[in-house]
Amino acid sequence: MKVYTKTGDKGTTGILGGTRLAKDHDRIEAYGTLDELNANVGLLRDQEGTDAFQAELIQIQEDLFTIGSHLASDPEKNKMTLPAFKVERIEALEAAMDAMDSTLPPLKNFVLPGGHVTISHCHVVRCVCRRAERATITLARTSYVQSDMIRFLNRLSDYFFVLSRKLAHDLRVEETPWTP
Repeated sequence: MKVYTKTGDKGTTGILGGTRLAKDHDRIEAYGTLDELNANVGLLRDQEGTDAFQAELIQIQEDLFTIGSHLASDPEKNKMTLPAFKVERIEALEAAMDAMDSTLPPLKNFVLPGGHVTISHCHVVRCVCRRAERATITLARTSYVQSDMIRFLNRLSDYFFVLSRKLAHDLRVEETPWTP
């Protein structure tokens, strides 16, 4: 099987259900940004200090594939059974954040990203997650998107912020507060 099909050479791409859309369509932007987020989560998994978070990060990548499969399908024409997105995943993120936060000093200022390459990668992931959330909200204005998926992306960016703080703590990197 060839990877290239040449069907996108004129600026369109096919989605589940057979519909062809312009490559800059809101739907393509949304699931493309989720794909970028997933790749960045994979890069974060490869960084020093993330060993204790491997299972969580892999689960997040699986969640992103689940959400992506829904965004990459025509809600009216797709006949494939897609994996269900479970609201429990939002609760799991909240529990993970609460557990990490319980070991951290109270947050008194905004924190400048940086201090260690792992922490910087975590902040990049957080920012891409916010962009994925915005793109998904844009799509939801014109097409059905399960609201729990948007809630998950919102919570996920918070998760990556708390994870950045936890990694800083574990790696013994001093956080740099923003002092306007």
